[in-house]
Amino acid sequence: MKIKEVRELETKDLAERIEAEVAKYNQMKLNHAITPLENPSQIKAARRDIARMKSELHQRELNK
Repeated sequence: MKIKEVRELETKDLAERIEAEVAKYNQMKLNHAITPLENPSQIKAARRDIARMKSELHQRELNK
């Protein structure tokens, strides 16, 4: 997910998206521990996407 896409989301939608992505990330880590993923760099990309979304959410809270 690009930063431009993150900035276009509403704050409520962004918070919901973060929750969904964290759940997906945790499931991906669990699956990788049991059976290695074809592309383990997906885990790193998911973690970075979550960080981008959390950073944007935090920035919005500071700007209020």
